Amino acid sequence: MSRPYVLLSVATSIDSRIDDASTDRLLLSNAEDFDRVDQVRAESDAILIGAGTMRADNPRLLVNSEARRAARVAAGKPAFPLKVTITASGDIDPGLKFWHHGGDKIAYTTDAGAEKLRERLDGLAEVVSLGETIDLGRLLDDLGARGIERLMVEGGSSVHTAFLSAGLADELHLAVAPLIVGDAAAPPFLRPAAYPGGSTRRMQLAEVRAVGDVALLRYLPKEGAA
Repeated sequence: MSRPYVLLSVATSIDSRIDDASTDRLLLSNAEDFDRVDQVRAESDAILIGAGTMRADNPRLLVNSEARRAARVAAGKPAFPLKVTITASGDIDPGLKFWHHGGDKIAYTTDAGAEKLRERLDGLAEVVSLGETIDLGRLLDDLGARGIERLMVEGGSSVHTAFLSAGLADELHLAVAPLIVGDAAAPPFLRPAAYPGGSTRRMQLAEVRAVGDVALLRYLPKEGAA
């Protein structure tokens, strides 16, 4: 059994914010970049977001292209990747769009959150406890045992921070929009944490590409030198 390849995907402003502080969602990507993300989703076996992102954005988290869904089915895969979320508390609204669109879903939680979540998500998702705390290593082991080879992680800040600080990200897609939010209350891409190698470790830059007016930077976090 092997763990899935973990790809983190995020769109940020120039000042590294993934949203502003208003109640409306800030659209950082453009049409071309949304299509690129849809392609990455179609190439993934599972897509993960944190409970905070689910509450804030209420996404469906789907492969939107009918042609890409048909290609997945032709390759013997489900039309939609497995949808995954993480919640330590189990405090999730079962009415959110995430639970009512697409294919299979899994909610990973703690022992304390499992009973509440199983009652709330009965018939909507499988609930898996990771123990007393959220253990991302156990999460990846469980997904690997289910045959998941490629996991796409779409945020938010706490989830991206957790994967990168634990050294569990294999690839990072950083889409930088030509916007400056300029608000300290706006959520950042990453939070303070102890990252592998500290501030002197340089990741390997694998690709730089213009996607319309967005700059796509593709990094390999596990590769690089101090």
